[in-house]
Amino acid sequence: MREAFGAPEFWRDYGLAVEGKRVAKPDTPAPGTLAWLIARYVTTAEWSDLAPATRKQRHAIYRAIEETAGTEPIKAITRRAILAGRDKRRDRPHAANNFLKAMRGLCAWAVSAEYAKVDPTLGVKLLSGGNDEVGFHAWTEDELARFEARWPLGTRQRLAFDLLLYTGLRRGDAVRLGRPHVRDGEFTIRTEKTGMVVTAPILEPLAASIAATRTGELTFIATDRGRPFTKESFGTWFGKVCREAGCPGAAHGLRKAGARRAAEAGASEAQLNALFGWADGSRESAVYTRTANRAKMAREARRNPAPSTKVREAG
Repeated sequence: MREAFGAPEFWRDYGLAVEGKRVAKPDTPAPGTLAWLIARYVTTAEWSDLAPATRKQRHAIYRAIEETAGTEPIKAITRRAILAGRDKRRDRPHAANNFLKAMRGLCAWAVSAEYAKVDPTLGVKLLSGGNDEVGFHAWTEDELARFEARWPLGTRQRLAFDLLLYTGLRRGDAVRLGRPHVRDGEFTIRTEKTGMVVTAPILEPLAASIAATRTGELTFIATDRGRPFTKESFGTWFGKVCREAGCPGAAHGLRKAGARRAAEAGASEAQLNALFGWADGSRESAVYTRTANRAKMAREARRNPAPSTKVREAG
């Protein structure tokens, strides 16, 4: 029984239950339930401030939560319930962490809006994923050459490769990029994930690839029918293309390869942030510049080897 005792809706549902009939599902969530809280949260400024990709991801998570626990009262969402939800997904660490992040956003807002007294997500740790240490595999120079040998200039596969490598865009932005974003040899696009505006030159290898390939009308990367890809369908297609070339890498790994090349060419952290749409002071750009600096010092060390005469020990 969802409705308050004594209310007309209660007696309506009671009569249906006595007759053995299914109680009609309400058009709107009952006040004070988790589904009701979610419905309010997605109308707030805090929700609007999230990147479109984040909202889309969390919408899917909230829909799943509503199916299993939407009728639960807000007070039933305890730390134990949050831990149970995270641990239910422990075989998929990233899915578990996305669930926890979605609940953190919801619960923090609920406390600030005085719908809850305590945030049950506080102190609940993210799980460690299998690729947390190194992240997505960054393509090596050998793998880049192998792909280029398999997919020559003029193929859709090569254009997708060149666009990812020479713009550093994430796949969700790469599939949207087209001639409307280009002016005076530069492209400008607002990134899907962070909402930052990225402006960068169309490098010569990419310009040559675009000129040699049949593109879509509004997007450079297009299906064999000339239509734009969705982010998800492009990821599936490009993964297959990579396997056909004998390359283990995927779209995000090309972004990492591009960042590595830029850092090795001397790009600063600020320049990497501007090129790849990272926030100022981001951990990502710092990782690439540190790696590039270490590689540079190692090469210099090889050119200037240590003296062969042993240093006499003290004493």
